[in-house]
Amino acid sequence: MTLFFYISAHGFGHAARDVELIRTLLPRRSDLRIVVRTAARRSLFDPVVGDRVAVEAIEADTGLTQIDSLRIDAEASARDAARFYATFDARADREAAALQTSRADLVVGDIPPLAFEAADRAGVPSVALGNFTWDWIYAAYDAFARAAPQAIPAIERAYARAARALRLPLHGGFAPMADVTIDIPFIARASTRDRAETRRALGVDDDRPVALPSFGAYGAALPLDAVRACGRLAVLDPDRIPAGYCYQDLVAAADVVVSKPGYGIVSECVANGTALLYTSRGRFVEYDLFVAEMPRILRCRFLPQADLLAGRWADSVEALLAQPAPPERARLDGAAAAADHLLAFDGHTR
Repeated sequence: MTLFFYISAHGFGHAARDVELIRTLLPRRSDLRIVVRTAARRSLFDPVVGDRVAVEAIEADTGLTQIDSLRIDAEASARDAARFYATFDARADREAAALQTSRADLVVGDIPPLAFEAADRAGVPSVALGNFTWDWIYAAYDAFARAAPQAIPAIERAYARAARALRLPLHGGFAPMADVTIDIPFIARASTRDRAETRRALGVDDDRPVALPSFGAYGAALPLDAVRACGRLAVLDPDRIPAGYCYQDLVAAADVVVSKPGYGIVSECVANGTALLYTSRGRFVEYDLFVAEMPRILRCRFLPQADLLAGRWADSVEALLAQPAPPERARLDGAAAAADHLLAFDGHTR
């Protein structure tokens, strides 16, 4: 069985959850071969790359252009989308040829429209996986109507070609796939290490609350020296991971992650029982949905950007840790659920 993954390169969340899904799929079928087509950082796939998993660099979609993790450039995003969708037919034809040459049995898209258009042209069934769709994201920006009027219609047409959509929690969009959408639980990375052992490896040896700043692929200008100088918090360095440890181990070792809401970090906080101190992230329609839905499943609290960038974290961290546990416990077996759907998929059911 040959399975193609098309993965958005926007942020780390798409790649992180797909790596977890691939890790779940591989033991299920010894004859399974997986090809990943993406512009995401290749090192993100190090846990799964090998004889049965190949990663090939292509531009699968354009996502959003970020100035940093807290600011989005809507005009540049629209211009980039206009460029991409002006040649969408040619891109889809090239990908369809690649699918046919490799005798692909199934395509999974998280969640580039190109995946579904190419699969349809190649006569291969396709499955969408994600918590949002790009038509939903782009519709919030007037720049797309002005600079990329062809983008959203092309995206909607491509999404409508998916045979099934596996929709993750904290979701928005999916209107073009409404008739084939199935909800599944979180796919998230959970640490398997002892928390105290990880803290020792990180040099944390006192009882102060431990904070992990997490601003992903695009970063933010954080005054970490000022935060540490107040003396009330132990602050981990997200770029210094001890040998043999993974990022989710840092999340599990922290009392609080300081970040902006996005599927990747929110799901990892849920999976590892870590509180989230979040700040705003610019005009991004997903943000409002997360703010409304997170408190059900995650202990979280808002930190104004002015306080984030001035290093005034300690009061909010302490207030967050005094909050009660969330009222619901989210399911975390989404990788197994998705694997079941993919491996039992009947490509003739549309």
